[in-house]
Amino acid sequence: MLTFTQTLAVALDMLVVCSLFAVSSGLVPGASLAHATWRVIWEDEAMLVVDKDAGLLTVPGRGANKADCLVSRLQRQGYPEVEHVPHRLDRDTSGLIVIGRNARVHRALSVAFEERRVTKSYEALCLGWPEADCGEVDAPIGKVQLPGETHARMRVVSDLHPGGRSSLTRWRVLHRAVHPSGLRWSRVELLPVSGRAHQLRLHQDLIGHPILGDELHGSAASRAAAPRLCLHAAHLQLDHPLTGQRLVLESDSGFERLAIGEPQ
Repeated sequence: MLTFTQTLAVALDMLVVCSLFAVSSGLVPGASLAHATWRVIWEDEAMLVVDKDAGLLTVPGRGANKADCLVSRLQRQGYPEVEHVPHRLDRDTSGLIVIGRNARVHRALSVAFEERRVTKSYEALCLGWPEADCGEVDAPIGKVQLPGETHARMRVVSDLHPGGRSSLTRWRVLHRAVHPSGLRWSRVELLPVSGRAHQLRLHQDLIGHPILGDELHGSAASRAAAPRLCLHAAHLQLDHPLTGQRLVLESDSGFERLAIGEPQ
């Protein structure tokens, strides 16, 4: 729960961000969006658990135009001790992030993630209906720059690719639906066993069920089917790094409020 001082700081910070946004000549690709926000859903003296919106970078990107991010906003809004995060979400992925409030806790959380002692699961809306109700995708991921591209991108690669890293995702269909337009889509639970950049997005695209609203991966149909990337870090389970208490945290994706399948 935010104190009055922290709430006031949030309001003032949003005014600053919105002012910068208003005077800018246009949106900077990949930069945080002015309207994207966050809320602390759990905290004590050692750590925070934050639920962030889509459109907000977790950490600064390259260049001054991408300095605005969750970490910088936390620092300005009552949490100046926050400097690093033990894990991160893509800008356009919403949901839960756990953050240490000092170096000791940050290190303990980082080790817990490295040793896979933290359980994470995501909700996604995906194009089409998988034939099975559950399955897994085991395909390496690496950075590849194709001819004509200005920079490398994360892609599924062969087992022989020198930069490829093993990547495993388990998935389970929660719900299948059909939009009046005829669009078939599924609500899917995704459990990343490994934690590669863009892993869930790439693996879903690989099996022919890309995540709706994904501007980087997938098809024209999946990109046009939703106004945002429909990927949300919904569940997080971990042991408190100091007390050992098992924490089970959840966040509502809010996907039911999106205009899925409507023309964008």
